[in-house]
Amino acid sequence: MDLLYTVNRKRFSKATFNHESSYNQHSLCSLSSRNIAAFTASTELDDNNSKTWGCHIYVCDLNMPWHTYKILTNKDTITALKWDLPGEKLVIADSTGLIQLWTFKDNVLNDWIIIGTHYFPGEHLLEVAWFHNGKRTTLVAEKKDSTQYNEKFSHLPYAPSVKQFGGRAAQGVFTVSNTGLLGAVMITQDKQNPVCFATESIGSIRQRITAVDISYAKNGQFLVAVSSGNFALPIRCFRVSVRKIDERCNITSQALPSFFLHDGAPKDDSSNTIITHLKFAVSETGDSLIVAANNNGSGFIEVWELSEKIQPIHKLFQSKTCDPFKTVVWQHQALYRCHYSITAITSTKLSIVTPISYILVALSDSSIRCLSHDGLKEITVSSLNSSWRQDELINKYLKTSTLISHIDMSWLGCVFLLVDTHGVLYIYKLYLEGSLSLTLGYACTLLEYCLQTGLDWLDLILCLRSSMIEALCERFDASFNRQSLIVQQYHFMQFLCIKISLYRMLVSGQSKAADLSSLFMVHAIATTFKSLLRPSDTFHDKVAADRLPSVITDNIITDVDKVLLHIEPKEFTVEPITLQSLQQLIQWIANLALNLLIKLPEQRMQIKSSGYELIKDHKALNILRELLVIIRIWGLLRPSCLPVFLKSADNIDVLGLLFQLLSKLVQPNGEPQIDDQLMDDCCLIPNQIMIPQVHQANSITAIATPILFYQSFPLQLEYGTEPDLTFIPELNPVEGCMHNGQIVDIVRHVYLGKQPSFVKQCTRCGAKSQIQNTTRTAAIRAWEQRWAKGCPCGGTWRIHNVSQQ
Repeated sequence: MDLLYTVNRKRFSKATFNHESSYNQHSLCSLSSRNIAAFTASTELDDNNSKTWGCHIYVCDLNMPWHTYKILTNKDTITALKWDLPGEKLVIADSTGLIQLWTFKDNVLNDWIIIGTHYFPGEHLLEVAWFHNGKRTTLVAEKKDSTQYNEKFSHLPYAPSVKQFGGRAAQGVFTVSNTGLLGAVMITQDKQNPVCFATESIGSIRQRITAVDISYAKNGQFLVAVSSGNFALPIRCFRVSVRKIDERCNITSQALPSFFLHDGAPKDDSSNTIITHLKFAVSETGDSLIVAANNNGSGFIEVWELSEKIQPIHKLFQSKTCDPFKTVVWQHQALYRCHYSITAITSTKLSIVTPISYILVALSDSSIRCLSHDGLKEITVSSLNSSWRQDELINKYLKTSTLISHIDMSWLGCVFLLVDTHGVLYIYKLYLEGSLSLTLGYACTLLEYCLQTGLDWLDLILCLRSSMIEALCERFDASFNRQSLIVQQYHFMQFLCIKISLYRMLVSGQSKAADLSSLFMVHAIATTFKSLLRPSDTFHDKVAADRLPSVITDNIITDVDKVLLHIEPKEFTVEPITLQSLQQLIQWIANLALNLLIKLPEQRMQIKSSGYELIKDHKALNILRELLVIIRIWGLLRPSCLPVFLKSADNIDVLGLLFQLLSKLVQPNGEPQIDDQLMDDCCLIPNQIMIPQVHQANSITAIATPILFYQSFPLQLEYGTEPDLTFIPELNPVEGCMHNGQIVDIVRHVYLGKQPSFVKQCTRCGAKSQIQNTTRTAAIRAWEQRWAKGCPCGGTWRIHNVSQQ
């Protein structure tokens, strides 16, 4: 493992920094499935004098960690911080018993709203867990080399934690306090009472608890392990069920086998041993528990497994069938000793591949140790002290007082996040050369897992080497093409998003990423246009758009108006006001066709090309032809919705010319055909029509860009300050294109100006979009709603305000 970057507070002088007030304050951190970090700090990140004392909760994207947003300031200590499984909601629990549920407002990272709160008076909440949604996908170890996704990945039967009417999963959180109180807070649909709650004692009597962890069981129950911290007392386990009865919750708790630690503590000084951490090895399987304890400045870790054991019984009590009596017991598996006390532990979140499971341990000497779950073998060691730059006295001063406060691993297990007692973030790459090398096959498996589950893959991209990206794209593409047609159609858009993000990590892959982005948008616009068409009067089981592909491919027609003779134009009728609202999408389709055709002579001169090129995609070119036919018909209904061009002569039919040239390019044999006459016609286009630029080389300042491979690590970043990591893609300039230098809305495809001051920006690709739109037709609202949760590339939106930078 290696430190990728740190995000520090802004530089300050030793005289103005109150060292004692910020020392040894416990901070928390949590990584979501969308690779968004939430963390706490004792003072505000821009405070150098410790005047804003409290508990502040911030969020940031791992790709732009310098852009942080404060959710709230809590006067009491935050004791638990956790994202839900989809990564859309955040639960915050404090030492006074207050539970707060937060989520994105309008799906924007730096704007939050509270869903609901509940107060458990007098309770110090120790741990929280969101209700499981009942969705669990894992890799089948016996068929991990299979070429079919449905054989390689298994959607395991997994019950939701709380079921509503019809078996639908309920949303809410489950919590455990330091007195043994169990609490459940469920989100309701009632605006007057947004949450309902229930409480129950964990056992027959309440007891003091200092360490706790919660896991899920496949039958929908929670598995809870608790400890009082006393080495002489057992670690107790419980099975907890939360049920919804009418409009209220009900909690039941059942005791499971407990166990004593016996190998780790010194025999002569076990009274000073304190159990500090409990952690289930995998959150979705509760059969393996990690226990951490400290003793006089040193620590140890034990792993215990829950297994079935045959218990002999007297023959008088045996049944006639003579079936052996089985019981479930905890068995000690491994022990690991540390020379320093343990400050934080974490483990793998998902059991994607069962043998690959790691445990991360943070010690009081600021070192991090990666252990294998099997036998607690030490794989690699790193330290924060070796990561600090020694060129400034203030850093030397801070180094001695920095303690690791909390640690959390990403959902794919490729990176992990640390936060220290000063609120400084550290991002480590887990996979490196040697014992933790990331192989091409495992990287492809993780991408396929993201394709199946919708998990974010940024943490995987940060661990890739530039030399393996091209091969990974080819392997991922070949694997996808071996799937059935139905599977490919279902996952096609997500598949394009992953490939685009991979090519964007290469300097030489920017044009391929641009072509794939155009393909993505062509499919999205085609789906939107065809969804507006009415059913056919003749073919009741099909809409007109389903028969259009066969019309333009079976008949070799290069005149767009002659295509109308083979179809029924009234089946393509759409309300004129709807057509007008789609004009910017119609314009983009025509602009793309122009850009492709004028690049054709340049493409023909290339000796050899690798990767994806849109001009050579036979299916995509035919979809463009279909859209041009639909646009032609719509132009007869509403001429103002047609694309607008600057032409050298008024009698030039741009749509007809585009359809004619694309039809000559795409022949029925399935391969693009290029002849001299077609080349001459394409070369004349810039003299007849002013070509708008489709692909804009917009700059982006982020971590996941090709610049990452040329940096010296670790990167030293600061909160609120953009680093010198700006990357400008080098796209092949199209001769004759009109360059106006304006930013284009990635969703609406309209110009936003050269430096828009208040827009939404994607945290991954840096694309921008308007926040509000005045067009209110149903068609354009549906188009915008499609990208409301995130950018077309899959990234998260954030409000970009130039005046606040």
